[in-house]
Amino acid sequence: MKKQLLILSFVMSLLACESREAKLPILGNRTTQTEVVNGKLVTDTIYHTIPPFILVDQDSATITEANMNGHITISDFFFTSCPTICPIMKTQMLRVYQAFENDSSILILSHSIDSEHDTVALLRDFAERLDVSSKRWHFLTGPQEDIFELGEKGYIVTTQSDPDAPGGYLHSGAFILVDDQRRIRGIYDGTEPEQVDQLIKDIPRLKKELGL
Repeated sequence: MKKQLLILSFVMSLLACESREAKLPILGNRTTQTEVVNGKLVTDTIYHTIPPFILVDQDSATITEANMNGHITISDFFFTSCPTICPIMKTQMLRVYQAFENDSSILILSHSIDSEHDTVALLRDFAERLDVSSKRWHFLTGPQEDIFELGEKGYIVTTQSDPDAPGGYLHSGAFILVDDQRRIRGIYDGTEPEQVDQLIKDIPRLKKELGL
């Protein structure tokens, strides 16, 4: 009997580990908040989330953080005249788009860091050349400093002007996976096909966890 109980305990431990491993981490800084509920002290964890923003997409539609609520979002930062990593990133993001093209729970947000050049009309032409739907993939523009701040403080990736960088901008090649509560759940190198493969695998895992 003791042996059976030990075996059962071992199996349950393995299952618990597998269950924990099935969940993607929640990235970014976090704090705790303690309050009294029904006479008891309750401590909650407050996670880093993507902050409020107001931007415009290729259809001149206003896009805010509210559009992300209830969706799994994959975000990146780019500019259309980028001479280095952006063409690779867009080829790889297109793979993500095609994998979930008919999934209404998935949203892609590509933020231009060159607001002066990347007008709404130019972004619309860019999206049309990729043959993607604005219902699923939004190419966003707006005040440059707002987008820089959103990248650096919201998504925790590099987005800045740099006269010494090719094209005049320094930015991350990351694809950022965000859950339905705007919490960052994964960061992947959008220039590496193997990492994008992992992102495509992780999205259904996250969907299962969130019940989407």
